[in-house]
Amino acid sequence: MRELTFVKPRVLEWHDVPAPGVEGPRQAIVAPVAATTCDLDRSLIKGRAPYEGPIALGHEFVARVVDVGEAVRGVVPGDTVAVPAQISCGDCDRCRAGSTAFCRAVAPNSMYGLGAVTGGFGGAFSDLVRVPFADGMLVRVPDGVSAPSVAAASDNLTNAFEAVVPHLARDPGASVLVAGVGGTGFYALLMAKAMGAGRVDYVDHDRERLALAARLGAGTIEVRRGTAMPALEAQYEIAVDARGEAEELALLLRSLAPRGVCTTMSLYFRDTPLPLLQMMLRGVRLEATPTNIRAFLPEVLSLVRTGRIAPERVTTEVLEWETLPEALVEPSMKPVFVREAA
Repeated sequence: MRELTFVKPRVLEWHDVPAPGVEGPRQAIVAPVAATTCDLDRSLIKGRAPYEGPIALGHEFVARVVDVGEAVRGVVPGDTVAVPAQISCGDCDRCRAGSTAFCRAVAPNSMYGLGAVTGGFGGAFSDLVRVPFADGMLVRVPDGVSAPSVAAASDNLTNAFEAVVPHLARDPGASVLVAGVGGTGFYALLMAKAMGAGRVDYVDHDRERLALAARLGAGTIEVRRGTAMPALEAQYEIAVDARGEAEELALLLRSLAPRGVCTTMSLYFRDTPLPLLQMMLRGVRLEATPTNIRAFLPEVLSLVRTGRIAPERVTTEVLEWETLPEALVEPSMKPVFVREAA
């Protein structure tokens, strides 16, 4: 079979590799039908992430079940399923408690799309993918929901859910401030608007992204890139960092109301200063955590099924699978790639 492989920065190739098969009773083999890029993929391809090739790319995808092990009960061949980016068993104490990002059955940070450093589970931009714990991981895509619309539910869309929805459940009508660069920040805007947030604002230096945020119904705040930024005049109960820039993270933290919370979903590969004095004086919290994808995935798909959110509003283009090597070298913000089976 073929898998899209990161060789080195800005060099992606189709590689022929042995096809995976079912090797245990709890496993499944799936064939991706729609997949999209994560912000981390963009950093990796541009050489900004500390990972070296070869790496089988991709971890946000919807797939068709091809084969299952004898103990699998939750899915059958032919089902269309959302596949979490993270590997989790569904049975350990952490998984049962909803902390599926920290499953005890696998090594820490086990996931698709980052090579041996995260377990060597393969990548979503492949003909076939092995799922180690089919019943613990896979979630059927609801009837009436298209595979391309929820390709990002594997990671970014569910990132946005965990960063916004639980906080709004505890503080209905709270105001939300988002800093973003890729799909995650815009999904956070969709979640905030759908779940009844009060003021919803988006901060960025890029005018095209600011324009998209406005189309999604958010207020926009333009800032200058790479400069120290004072706190915003408005104060927010909830902030979301999907940008990954130290200056903008500090801006979010300084702009929180007393007892506010900022969730960062960004990977900082360098030491990052924080305005700790201001944080302490206001009693604000910074949460930095990988999303517990499998724990929240059914709720995310339900929001799409009922029309509460429309992730396709963030999709920048839908492209054919064969264009992957060229398209990802200079990707648009949130492209979705589809195979004929989609």
